[in-house]
Amino acid sequence: MTITHQDLFPKHPPVVEGSRQTGRKPSFYDHDETLQLVLKQYLDEAFFKYADERLRKFGELCANEIDERARFTDREGEPKLIRYNKYGEEVSEIWVNDGYKKTVEQTYNEGIVGYVHKKIPELDKKGNYTYSFAQGYLLSQAEPGFYCPVTLTLATAYLIDHYGDEKLKERFLAHVCATGDTELFEGATFLTERQGGSDVGANETVAVKDGDIYRIYGEKYFASNAGMAGVAMVLARIEGSEKGSKGLSLFAVPWRNEDGSLNNVVIRRLKDKLGVKAVPSGEVEFHGATAYLVGDPKKGFYYMMEALNLSRVSNAVASLGIMKRAYDEAFDYAKRRSAFGNKLIAYPMVKDTLMKMKAKLHVETATIFDMIQLYERVTENKDVTEEDIVLNRLNIAMIKKETAYQAIHFAHEAIEMLGGNGYIEDFVTPRLLRDAQVLSVWEGTANILGLEVVRLINRFRAAELYVQAMEKRLEALSSSPLHERAREIFERVKAELNRFTELRYDEQTYYSKQLSKTLNGFYETIVAIEWGERFGEKYRALAEIFIEDEWNLRQIGDEMLTVKYFDLITE
Repeated sequence: MTITHQDLFPKHPPVVEGSRQTGRKPSFYDHDETLQLVLKQYLDEAFFKYADERLRKFGELCANEIDERARFTDREGEPKLIRYNKYGEEVSEIWVNDGYKKTVEQTYNEGIVGYVHKKIPELDKKGNYTYSFAQGYLLSQAEPGFYCPVTLTLATAYLIDHYGDEKLKERFLAHVCATGDTELFEGATFLTERQGGSDVGANETVAVKDGDIYRIYGEKYFASNAGMAGVAMVLARIEGSEKGSKGLSLFAVPWRNEDGSLNNVVIRRLKDKLGVKAVPSGEVEFHGATAYLVGDPKKGFYYMMEALNLSRVSNAVASLGIMKRAYDEAFDYAKRRSAFGNKLIAYPMVKDTLMKMKAKLHVETATIFDMIQLYERVTENKDVTEEDIVLNRLNIAMIKKETAYQAIHFAHEAIEMLGGNGYIEDFVTPRLLRDAQVLSVWEGTANILGLEVVRLINRFRAAELYVQAMEKRLEALSSSPLHERAREIFERVKAELNRFTELRYDEQTYYSKQLSKTLNGFYETIVAIEWGERFGEKYRALAEIFIEDEWNLRQIGDEMLTVKYFDLITE
């Protein structure tokens, strides 16, 4: 049997234009009232009108063409490494299927990266991260794997725009922010090395001065978007620099030279990952690659940590997208499936599961976009204090950890709702679970995030700042019927936080994940009650369900709020 190039690298489906069997699905945006209310709160009238129209169309694209292409990429058309050409020359190219290429084109042309940094023509002003993350949330309901390269491109654009000199911006920024107006350069951030992992200070990749440029030598062991990125942001140690993270500098490394030749970069192999098949993650070797220093050579680690914070927000948004898709799949299946003479959705235990999911999904969506407002101010340095910066870092660490866990939990719940069908690849649920699992690892595991919380509390007064911020928001809710319960919970939270601050460091590390969940849980509680007060009965019911479940308040025999409010919430 002869195996052809076409067998190894299938091209179909080249461009999927909806399913002939089931017709077009409604936009992911259409029935997402929480997202729509979020955008009405945080965007001005003209921007909201634009975003509402564009997200409705993009959400339809995600629910149909992009979703079908994602299934094909996951099952048959995942990226493949072409290491050598027919002459035996090193090319280190990545093959991706035609549908994936179309998703790249359509997504970037929507301005998911570009309009954070340049004007939206229809509005004659820049977009913002709120709009970009709303796009990412819709995209992640279909293809969280592809949202990884988008995130890396967002991080690359951030680093070049904030810390690059004018020459660097002139060469790369327009391409990284392309919206169909020029050639697109996707981005990448290469940190991880074999001997270091999360311990970035152990990195050994070296930068050697060569006139006005540098030459990079070394390897990166888990380099996502390898071969697809037009420019990668790489941490390396300039010869003679001190050891540890303080000796690392940041460099912009184009994948190809201006003449189109490979920039002394080799992809050794691609990783065979459990999920997120869409993004090519590989082992990359640098053999004297041309590199351009970004900013202060002594601040490379600091710059990359700033980009990492952005990536952690994106990670939370991707988790949220998986949660939303898992909930929708479980709810739709419960309405369709009959068992023992009734639709699944008629059974109290099913209503209980769905409403717990709905409440958590709603509150987490509202909280993430609440968090993003502070993130935007800090990122743009708009009237921010040192306290704002600390709270921003604390919020990101807490919610990234929580959403990653919840994405896995929601995918599990959806599979269980579908029963045996949920375990079959004809349905989206197995892919949701596989894709969700990586989100607890990328951009920092729960242990790493726990250490971040400990550091912020011990060195930057994060505990005191958190209590002050939550106290202020709680006081503003004094007229809410849920205020007294929230006050009781807050007293428990403060007591736990006080006990934590009195522990030895090693004890703090042990309890850090537990504390992070507690602090994040109360932040979400505040947001839930605020929404109930602002938007009325349905959202007050969601807040009650959320608080009961989050703080494990229901006792056996208590009234089931999830059943009581089911019709109100799902009408």
